Amino acid sequence: MKKLILLSSISVLMINCNKKTETPAPKIEADTIAVEEPVVDTLGPKSFCYVGVTGKDSVFASIDDNLGTITGKLSYKNSEKDSSKGEVTGFKSGDTLKLIYEFASEGKKSKRDIYFLQKGNTLTEGIGDHKEEDGQSKYADDKKVSYKDGQKLNASDCATVTKALK
Repeated sequence: MKKLILLSSISVLMINCNKKTETPAPKIEADTIAVEEPVVDTLGPKSFCYVGVTGKDSVFASIDDNLGTITGKLSYKNSEKDSSKGEVTGFKSGDTLKLIYEFASEGKKSKRDIYFLQKGNTLTEGIGDHKEEDGQSKYADDKKVSYKDGQKLNASDCATVTKALK
């Protein structure tokens, strides 16, 4: 009988030793001080609209910047000369928009280089000598483009600019 009691005691002891003691995972509570910030899309295209007025002449530009690739529309409305309206495509190099302006004026389609210096909410058109090359008017020397006396366009409401570009 002693053997039976001893054997039972050892068995019970062994069973209890083999049991794993599980500790509950610590409960993580939400930090009540943390504030969720809104998600800002920095990779999508950015749209900008500009208007420039000199006397009775005006310029309207709608520019879309998609990570440095520029597309948009441009319109020159001149009071005593032929006006032009068309598309711009190109790229951004530093603070300069280097664009090709494809437009219709005087009943024919043309292409020409047009550069804008972008500073804050202002675009300043580059002025420089042009040369004809492959049916397109290009700047003769990119390094000699001056922005000092160029047409200045200021940021404007896109609804107004879009209406003027139609």
